[in-house]
Amino acid sequence: MFNNELMADVHFVVGQPGRTQRLPGHRYVLAVGSSVFHAMFYGELAENKDEIHIPDVEPSAFLAMLKYIYCDEIDLSADTVLATLYAAKKYIVPHLARACVNFLETSLSAKNACVLLSQSCLFEEPELTQRCWEVIDAQAELALRSEGFCDIDAQTLESILQRETLNAKEIVVFEAALSWAEAECQRQELTSSTDNKRKVLGKAMYLIRIPTMALDDFANGAAQSGVLTLTETNDIFLWYTAAKKPELEFVSQPRMGLTPQRCHRFQSCAYRSNQWRYRGRCDSIQFAVDKRVFIAGFGLYGSSCGSAEYSAKIELKRQGVLLGQNLSKYFSDGSSNTFPVWFEYPVQIEPDTFYTASVVLDGNELSYFGQEGMTEVQCGKATFQFQCSSDSTNGTGVQGGQIPELIFYA
Repeated sequence: MFNNELMADVHFVVGQPGRTQRLPGHRYVLAVGSSVFHAMFYGELAENKDEIHIPDVEPSAFLAMLKYIYCDEIDLSADTVLATLYAAKKYIVPHLARACVNFLETSLSAKNACVLLSQSCLFEEPELTQRCWEVIDAQAELALRSEGFCDIDAQTLESILQRETLNAKEIVVFEAALSWAEAECQRQELTSSTDNKRKVLGKAMYLIRIPTMALDDFANGAAQSGVLTLTETNDIFLWYTAAKKPELEFVSQPRMGLTPQRCHRFQSCAYRSNQWRYRGRCDSIQFAVDKRVFIAGFGLYGSSCGSAEYSAKIELKRQGVLLGQNLSKYFSDGSSNTFPVWFEYPVQIEPDTFYTASVVLDGNELSYFGQEGMTEVQCGKATFQFQCSSDSTNGTGVQGGQIPELIFYA
């Protein structure tokens, strides 16, 4: 009976004018599947129309909802899930709506988090809203530079700009706001002049914490953007340099950002004169965690015979696919401390899936190394599991070796 004219006693004209689709339906089946359809067909105010126009729902989404009502099958895709969620909410089909939210949570990333944040607020889905904020906070710079950021509404823009835990440089926040303003000018059919960008930003402009930028970022970026008035530019320069600072309309307190957590997998460390050595070989370990986290970097051991500088190539893979890498240097002071090495952007880690953390070190051969390694470590609300990696060619494993710490946001 699904999408079948046979015995159909009602028809729906779905979609906006010029892009409509006429779909058959059966009143009794629909009434059983949705309290809205029941009221529409059999309630006290029921209208006996043979054709019902629904301009605010996309035909593909309406078909997905009908397929669930008729067949108890959920057919979702990235292109239709938001529209299907709207249809499921409108016609009160709760199980389908929950499936849509689960699909969105699974596919959530820095690229779509800002758009989904605005939609989750519209659909009143607090769990999805919280998940969006987790991604935006931890991967703020990726989220702000995504194409989807320019598509959000003004209210969502303001909520992001005033976010205290946004983990991003303020110059990135400023540049993202200007990109949004340019897109908003196009939506309002305005020329993309600096005056119009300032106009469409409105009070959101003062949510950007311009005085907390590095002086070079301000001088080479914001000060020359044209969106600040001469008075504002002059006052901010004075705020940086003068003993008596002028009053500013901009917030001058830096954002708190996120505090990274450290999962330490060894109970002790040691060194011996003939080990641990680095000759371009790879130290690697596999790990899984029981909740979604964001790996920001690794804590690494350093030289066991005086201070030394190391070059570190760090990588994070899932089933052989490279998710993040970075090549950087760090200075070891000769102590048994760990030294942080960061990825350019935090990497999102899905729960209950094994990932491979690897590092290739170049520097002083003799180093500290971990001992009494643990296969399971409780760190805050997250539980990490460790197992040996076949990529490891320098001796690192669960019981001992390098990569003593995973640095993460939860």
